[in-house]
Amino acid sequence: MKVIIVGGVAGGMSAATRLRRLNEDAQIIVFEKGPYVSFANCGLPYYVSGEIADKSKLLVQTPEALQARFSLDVRPNHEVLSIDPKAKTVTVRHEGNTVTESYDHLILSPGAKPFVPPIDGLSEATNAFSLRNVPDLNQIMDVVENQAPKKAVVIGAGFIGLEMAENLHARGLEVTIVEKAPHVLPPLDEEMAAFVKNELESNGVKVITSQSANGFKNAGKTIILEDGSELESDLTILSVGVTPENTLAQTAGIELGLRGGILVDERYETSQKDIYAVGDAIVVKNQISGEDALISLASPANRQGRQVADVISGMKRTNKGSIGTAIVRTFNLSAASTGLSERVARQLGKPVAVVHTSGKDHAGYYPGATDVFMKLVFNPETGEIYGAQGVGQKGVDKRIDILATAIKGNLTVEDLPELEFTYAPPFGSAKDPVNMLGYVALNYMEGLTDMMQWYDVKEATENGQVILDVRNDSERKQGQFKDSVNIPLNDLRCRAHELDPNTEYIITCHSGLRSYIGERMLKQAGFKVKNLDGAFAFYHTVLPEELEYV
Repeated sequence: MKVIIVGGVAGGMSAATRLRRLNEDAQIIVFEKGPYVSFANCGLPYYVSGEIADKSKLLVQTPEALQARFSLDVRPNHEVLSIDPKAKTVTVRHEGNTVTESYDHLILSPGAKPFVPPIDGLSEATNAFSLRNVPDLNQIMDVVENQAPKKAVVIGAGFIGLEMAENLHARGLEVTIVEKAPHVLPPLDEEMAAFVKNELESNGVKVITSQSANGFKNAGKTIILEDGSELESDLTILSVGVTPENTLAQTAGIELGLRGGILVDERYETSQKDIYAVGDAIVVKNQISGEDALISLASPANRQGRQVADVISGMKRTNKGSIGTAIVRTFNLSAASTGLSERVARQLGKPVAVVHTSGKDHAGYYPGATDVFMKLVFNPETGEIYGAQGVGQKGVDKRIDILATAIKGNLTVEDLPELEFTYAPPFGSAKDPVNMLGYVALNYMEGLTDMMQWYDVKEATENGQVILDVRNDSERKQGQFKDSVNIPLNDLRCRAHELDPNTEYIITCHSGLRSYIGERMLKQAGFKVKNLDGAFAFYHTVLPEELEYV
C-alpha cells in the first residue's frame, strides 16, 4: 500500500504516524509545501514576546527524526501542483523540477490560509503580516528585532488576534486592536466578551470595535478606518480569519462546500475515490446544530488525521463532527467557549434559555481564590446543553472542558448537579461552578425562578418594572441601578410591606445568589418578581454607563 499525504502539521502528521503504527509495510510519503513539516503553530505568538525563548521548541518533529522513528518519507519544500484522480498520481515541484508520484490512497491536509481582505493600499504595505507558519513568524520578528517598532495594530480580535496583541504589548509596543464585530472575541456573547475588553484596556491596549480597516497609505504606516479616522502603525497584524486552502482539491474536481471547504463523507473520503481530506480545509458537521461548519482547531485536526488512517487501514471509524471548544489567554484573564453561543442558537431558531453564575476557582476561604464567571446556553424544555462560556483568571479551562465533555456525552442540564469532582480547598469548591450552573438552570426549568436578562432590563424599567437591589449599602458604592429600590436581603422579610404588590420587580444582588433567595421569599408572599440573571457583576461589566455612581 502506498499512501501520499499532502501537508503536515496536525492532521497530516497524525495520519502519517498512525498509518505507520498500523501498517509497517506501507510506503508513506508526506509532501509539505513549506520548509517545516511539523511545527506548533498555536505557539507562534508566544515567541514574539519571548515567553517561548527557543524557536526550536516550536519545531515538533524534523524529517530526519520522523524517518528514524517511523520510517516516513517526509519531503519539505515539495509543492503538489496537481492531482490526476483517474491515473491516481500527483505532480510535485521541488527546486524547479517536477516529478510524478503514484498513490493507492491520497490524504489532503492543506490546512487553511489567512483571509486577506481586499483593502486599498495593502499590497504596498511593507509592515503588514499574517501569522500562520514559521516563515510568517520570521518576517514579523525581523521587524520587531531590527526596525524598533513602537506602535502595532492588530486587525481582528479573534483568538490569534488577542494572543498577538498580548505578546506585542509584552514586547513593549503600543498596541491597538481593530475589530469589525460589535465586540472582541466574536465567538463569545457580548456580556462575556466584555470581561476580555476590560482586561485589554486595563493593560493599556486600545480597543476599537464596529470598525474595519478600509485602506493603507504611506507603505502601511497609516491605516484608514471606515469612519475616516486614521491610525499610525509600525507593525500591522492581519488576523481577520482563515479560509480553506482548496486550490489543489478544486483543480482535481473534488466537490467543495461551505465557504470553499472540502466536502468529505463520514469516512473523510472526498467526491473522488481514494482521496481523503482532514483538518482545517474540510467541512464538518457541528455536532449540536447539525449544520455544516468550518472549525480550524488543532484538536479536531489531530483526531481526524488519526481516524482517516484507521479508515484506510480497514478499521471502522466515523467523523462524528465537532463542537468548537477553544480557549485564549489575555493577560491575566482566560476566556473559553464550547458549543453554540446564545446568539448562534437563537439565529438557528432553537428554543433557548441562558443562565449566568459567578463563583470561585477554588474554596473562597482558601488563599488565592479568584472569580470564575460562567454562562450556560440550553434548551429550556429538554435540558439539552447547546454551549457554555467562561472567563476568569484560573480554572476556566477545567470547567469548559467538563461542559464540552457533557455535550459530547449527551448529558443534560439535569445531569450537571450530579457530576462529581475532586474537592479539597486548594483545588475546587464543594459546589463546583459546573454544579451551580446545573442547579440554576434546573431552577429555571422547574419554575422556581424567572430570569431577566441584562439586555432586557432597560425596556422592562421603561415599561414600569422596578429594580429591587438587595445588596448592602457598602456594595452600592460600586455602582447602583438608576431609580432602584434598596432593601438588603436580611431586612427583606420585615420590610416587604414597603413594596407595592401591584408592581413587578426585578431583583438583583452582586452575583445572583441573594437575589434568588429574595425572589423565592417574595414570590411566596404574593409578589411578582424576576431575578436579574448574572446580577450586578455582569451588568456592571457590559453596561457600566447605565449605572449611577455615588
